[in-house]
Amino acid sequence: MLRERSKSGDVEFGERRDDVRITVSIVGKYSLPDRRDTRGEHRVFACRVVNLSARGVALAGPVQGSIGERVFANIEYFGKLAGAIVRPLDRGFVMNITASDEERSWLAAKIEWFERYKNFDVSGQQTDERVVPKIPYSRMILPDGSAETCLVLDFSVSDAAISADTVPDVGTVVAIGSVVGRVVRHFEGGFAVQFIDRQMRENVEARVMLG
Repeated sequence: MLRERSKSGDVEFGERRDDVRITVSIVGKYSLPDRRDTRGEHRVFACRVVNLSARGVALAGPVQGSIGERVFANIEYFGKLAGAIVRPLDRGFVMNITASDEERSWLAAKIEWFERYKNFDVSGQQTDERVVPKIPYSRMILPDGSAETCLVLDFSVSDAAISADTVPDVGTVVAIGSVVGRVVRHFEGGFAVQFIDRQMRENVEARVMLG
């Protein structure tokens, strides 16, 4: 459980190994029990983990949830985690992690390993043109003129991967920031938008991330 807060409102942790918190930018997915689709199945939302310890996780996501609500998350590198929302964030939430002592010890060791080796990237990956925005939120405008906040997972000069409360049908024309595109496919937790016009590399981020 997250045990105390600083005067600034940030969650603070003790000195134990399993309380060590790291700042990250890791993709993942989560579901909330009360969020279901038209078939009655749990909806899955894409998210970004912004900090992590063996006891708590701060997530940026398109659907906030409420204090005490159960969360089931699947985080890249760290696998499946479950817990409850303990604090809302401006565009996300902090959840605690329900785990046995053994599971928590294993997670703490994995966090320690990740913090030590996270900057050792495979050189071939550096040629990828996709960009992961530092502040992942933008605005999506739907065909009826309504707008909602969306999470931009990553983008390039030609497309973007999006997660939002509303999932438009494939073929729907939407605007992400000020860039118009068409939904071309769905994936678990989100959807891909192909831009109508290829964007200029020097200003694509400013246009896509326009909130």
